[in-house]
Amino acid sequence: MSDTVTKYFENVDSTIPVDLRQTDKIVDDVISKYRQRSELGIQKYNTTLQDNPDGFYAFLNHLQEELMDATLYIEKLKQQK
Repeated sequence: MSDTVTKYFENVDSTIPVDLRQTDKIVDDVISKYRQRSELGIQKYNTTLQDNPDGFYAFLNHLQEELMDATLYIEKLKQQK
């Protein structure tokens, strides 16, 4: 978990009812997107990431492909002036 998200949850006082706690909308939005992405992944691959049997190198390859895609998106945005 990132430091920002960890600090967010560390600062949430569990003695305050959930509906009265101050939250960070940005963090809430990202968490919601993670949940939606997880649901789509479970539907598509019929497993959770936790239970996925792929090995170490398969996950490294997935990560590499995602990062390669990210660099393409960055270049596309840089070229849009």
